[in-house]
Amino acid sequence: MDFVGYGLDPAIYDEMFLPDGTPRDHCQQLYDTLSELSGPELTSIHERVNRSFSNEGITFTVYGDEEAEERIIPIDCLPRLMAASDWKQLELGLAQRLKTLNLFLQDIYNDARILADGVIPADIIYSCPQFREEMRGFSAPGGTWVAICGTDLVRTNDGFQVLEDNLRVPSGVSYMLANRKAAKASLRRLYRSMRVREVEHYGRELLDTLQELAPREMSNPSIALLTPGVYNSAFYEHVFLAHELGAELVEGQDLLVRDDFVFMRTTDGLKRVDLIYRRVDDDFLDPTVFRPDSLLGVPGLLRCCQLGNVTLANAPGTGVADDKSVYAFVPDMVRYYLNEEPLLSNVETYLCRRPEGLEYTLDNLQDLVVKRVGGSGGYGMLIGPHSTAEEREDYAREIRSDPADFISQPVLALSRAPCLIGDRFEPRHVDLRPFVLQGQRTRVVPGAFCRVALRRGSLVVNSSQGGGGKDFWVLED
Repeated sequence: MDFVGYGLDPAIYDEMFLPDGTPRDHCQQLYDTLSELSGPELTSIHERVNRSFSNEGITFTVYGDEEAEERIIPIDCLPRLMAASDWKQLELGLAQRLKTLNLFLQDIYNDARILADGVIPADIIYSCPQFREEMRGFSAPGGTWVAICGTDLVRTNDGFQVLEDNLRVPSGVSYMLANRKAAKASLRRLYRSMRVREVEHYGRELLDTLQELAPREMSNPSIALLTPGVYNSAFYEHVFLAHELGAELVEGQDLLVRDDFVFMRTTDGLKRVDLIYRRVDDDFLDPTVFRPDSLLGVPGLLRCCQLGNVTLANAPGTGVADDKSVYAFVPDMVRYYLNEEPLLSNVETYLCRRPEGLEYTLDNLQDLVVKRVGGSGGYGMLIGPHSTAEEREDYAREIRSDPADFISQPVLALSRAPCLIGDRFEPRHVDLRPFVLQGQRTRVVPGAFCRVALRRGSLVVNSSQGGGGKDFWVLED
């Protein structure tokens, strides 16, 4: 099937084509293969890829005004490709960034040197809802507050930029692995001949990372994955990862604290737990410390963590480092802690808590993306060029009522990649969420959850907002 009418735009970086329509060198073989396949053959591949998700029950939850709806995540069958040289630069930048964020968290909960030296205004940190006073004086094992990080990256004609860091309970890695399984099965010959780097060993890398952070020096520490339960939007992933790790999947009611140690209830009696990979937000972890009405957590859990008797990955309090106001200072953190220049740049960000940022945002709402500092999932943000005058007026009132709760950024021309839309190839905007692991060393599996805005013209890639996914192939040299 040909690419006639594909619709290149020189202002938007295309992942497969140069501006003149020539396939990029590392995409030539994919282009040739797609051009040789007939429409019915491509449709068959697309149906097989999506059927595999349906058969395995790979779902996500969309929260509407009245109820939650569970859906199969839509998948595009065409992989997004990346040359080895580009991936190497990303890998170095991601490792640098996570190292910096861990140093930052260790610092602000202890000596707070970066605040005393005026690099970051103290009020931004201490007014952040995700700053946990209870974690002051705590030192994470090996300085690793964040063991699992999902960093959202976008590419424009100016290169890669970090859109945000997900440090609390980052999700999506199961989609990365499921996308690979489905695409690999449907494009097996192409996959082999293009020498795609593997991602299936992520579970082994995650297990090694967690074992390195467990408090007891033993070859096989006891690991549990703590889930909020079946009604959580990412419950499929919790089940998937527990299986990958060989860990017990537990809810709060399955755990108890005795003599400042954590135990799991089993049919053979109580079993001590050394590390908890938690997928429960801070607020619900321990009702004796955080929300007293929480039924999801474990009374006394935080004290066990603070005494070093159990490791929580990620540690409570990490959310302050992925607050969207704090995000604006990550390049300064890199320079401060590492004395290096950032290898990955941020998106230009205006803080509405500052008078000049507020004024600029309100004067340019039609041209900006405006977000709540603690928002996620694509909910509650304004995309200026796609909004109505009435929507902007309503949003401006919200900003004025609490400026510190908002940041704004320019609308980026996110890169696009070919997707099979009906019976033709069309470009759609994409981003990437690679997963970085930090134990005694940094591990970056050569892959990512590639999200795609399947609606024509949309910039929102979140599955909850009409987005989908596609496999992401990092090629060998």
